[in-house]
Amino acid sequence: MPELFRPTIARMRGYIPGEQPQDSGYIKLNTNENPYPPPPLVLERLRAACDSDLRLYPDPDAHALRRKLAGVFAVEPAQIIAGNGSDELLNIIIRSFAGEGDKIAYPSPTYGYYKPLIDIQGAEAVPVEFPADYSLPVDLAAAGARITFLANPNGPSGTLIPYDEVAALCAAVTGVLVVDEAYVDFSTGGCIRLIDDHPNAIVVRTMSKSFSLAGMRIGFAFAPAALVMGMWKVKDHYNINRLSLIAAEAALEEIDAMRTNAARVQKTRRRLSGQLREMGFYVWDSQANFVLARSNGDAAALYEGLKERKILVRYFSEPPRLADCLRISIGTDAETDALLTALTELLA
Repeated sequence: MPELFRPTIARMRGYIPGEQPQDSGYIKLNTNENPYPPPPLVLERLRAACDSDLRLYPDPDAHALRRKLAGVFAVEPAQIIAGNGSDELLNIIIRSFAGEGDKIAYPSPTYGYYKPLIDIQGAEAVPVEFPADYSLPVDLAAAGARITFLANPNGPSGTLIPYDEVAALCAAVTGVLVVDEAYVDFSTGGCIRLIDDHPNAIVVRTMSKSFSLAGMRIGFAFAPAALVMGMWKVKDHYNINRLSLIAAEAALEEIDAMRTNAARVQKTRRRLSGQLREMGFYVWDSQANFVLARSNGDAAALYEGLKERKILVRYFSEPPRLADCLRISIGTDAETDALLTALTELLA
């Protein structure tokens, strides 16, 4: 039988997300979910919205959500596009600005989903190696790419590139610069102002992490209005469901709850980083809701040992520079204590 898939699909490797266990009892520190629930207003609005209106399509333009986002972030609604999680927005961006064979650059290692999205489009991935300290690669702009992705804070390192360096990169690249700020609410950074001075800047955010809404799949991006108008042609018309729109609007009305939870995560992150260092791990300075910890021993064995104790963390066998590392999401204080106790036992 002849090959039915496009050649690029047949030979590519699909993205493998963090494990979602099918039975209960696990401490999940592997997918960077927020350990704290969304505010009560979100749940109240969702319950009230479960009525006969679910037979109707959602607003294809997300008018109410974009107006609230514009008010919170001091931009114009025309500078905002909303998506089914930030992953859909990354897909829209690639489909909008890069064709088959076009170069798409990104520092490496970083978010693993960029490469499959690039492969699906038939574009050429151009990974540029991060230095050991995860500072900005000096030759990233030299790739001459149609799109340059910069996760900031970066995954899996959690490290943050300062605004001035990001702005200089935006001025230097020949195509669009996409600053992926999925974790920015756990940091002191933020690059939304790039869109005021750079016609090629796109800043992508999500409500999955800091807003505790990973299950609702809500993302949004800021860009000059001309870029948003072009991307609008590419997005699915009813791309965000009615309940997700309601949840997102309610979460923005209770944004102080998000900030309170983010501060709790930051406090636990500082404690976890310090205690891991005392145990002999090398831990990069994280500005995200996870830490990357390098082990002096067998990181894969630690991962398996933790899993046997029903604690899930993330282990990457590739690329080789991550093979001795564990990425650990920030959980509650009780979950963090359980993790540290288990690591102490395993290291002993």
